[in-house]
Amino acid sequence: MLKVFRKLAELGRCTSGNAVMMTALGLPALIGAAGYGADTAQWYMWQRELQHSVDQAAIGGAWSLAYGEDADYETRAQQEFFNNLHITDGDIDGGGPVVQLANYDGGNQNSVLVRAAVTRTLPFTGMLMNSSVTIAARAQAAFRQGGGFNACLMTLKESGTTFSVGGNAEIDANCGLGALSCSDDAIKITGSAKIITTSIVTCGTVSAAGMGLDSVITEGVPGTDEYADLPIPQPDGNTPNRTYACAGKGKNSSASLLPGKYPGFATSCATTFAAGIYFIEGGTLDLTHNSALVGTNVLFVLRKGAVLKLSGMGNAAAVTLSPMEEAQFAGTPYAADADRLSQMLFIEDKTGVNAPVNHQINGNADLNLSGIFYLPNGNVKINGNASAADTCFQISAYTLDILGNAYLKTLCEADDSTQFGTGDTGVRLIA
Repeated sequence: MLKVFRKLAELGRCTSGNAVMMTALGLPALIGAAGYGADTAQWYMWQRELQHSVDQAAIGGAWSLAYGEDADYETRAQQEFFNNLHITDGDIDGGGPVVQLANYDGGNQNSVLVRAAVTRTLPFTGMLMNSSVTIAARAQAAFRQGGGFNACLMTLKESGTTFSVGGNAEIDANCGLGALSCSDDAIKITGSAKIITTSIVTCGTVSAAGMGLDSVITEGVPGTDEYADLPIPQPDGNTPNRTYACAGKGKNSSASLLPGKYPGFATSCATTFAAGIYFIEGGTLDLTHNSALVGTNVLFVLRKGAVLKLSGMGNAAAVTLSPMEEAQFAGTPYAADADRLSQMLFIEDKTGVNAPVNHQINGNADLNLSGIFYLPNGNVKINGNASAADTCFQISAYTLDILGNAYLKTLCEADDSTQFGTGDTGVRLIA
């Protein structure tokens, strides 16, 4: 019996088998960790390939739309997706990715969204659990179509905030708004202003937070003044000097004006302007009265810092003006530019004028205008209850400030409006 106890004591003091025991106990954990590591690397490789494939698919589809190839964007996305698959090729759930248009940053279907999933069995955990794992990925790419931009309400100053809309002003101009300024907040829309348009474009940026205009805003587009090289008609030795005067008394008084050179004047009776060119030699051209002011086929050239004023006391269609026709420039020094000049209603000649001129449209002026206001040296302020009838008119001015309860509506077609500039196409991966 004593010998048995001695043997047991000797076995208790023996440690030669501990390593084998510890190895036996730790081997499952070691194998599990190695298997989990291998599965993790495999999962990461599949995930990375799938994510790269949907990224490239979204970008490819977006570029297709940016170049106007609307019918091909899904096909392009599918091609880019499968071209970037190697390991997971053939295992995509549903046979391929889901490609669709999506809204981004307030825009309408201005991005491509691609989703895909793959279900595969991982080597280690798949063996233990007898199940597969599903890996999903998604990508979204926004696009911007390039091409030309037009604007019927446009500012020409190249720095600072040049186009301001505030108060309760309302602008209805599907033909577009534009600013050549490359500064931040080149166009600034505040207050309760309401803008209805298909395009707002500028070289700088647009401040219009909360206005719901993100989908029509394009920034960073260099623009040019389309009419900068337009020859401005000048009076010559045969151009008569004329003055404004009303004939008759009371409500029956009227004025019938002929083309020529005029000092600034304010209309004071019903006035008719005969067809032709009116040179306003300084002062203020105040087209304001409670009687009708009518001019068909006319062009007003504002010279020597002449100020334009359309305001107050208007009746329905109180000011009705339309530009000259192309044929009326035949036989003049401007015949070669008759096409562009025939679009003009007011032209500002800034020769010899060192500072911008302040023009004004306000009060209760009811306007029935067509043609272009080309005021490259003019700060144009529109406020009060100024309104324009449903006609096509355009304003290209140094600056525009539209405030108060101003209401402007112009029916010009975007494609026929003033050329602004050409923007580049763009695609950006956003998710």
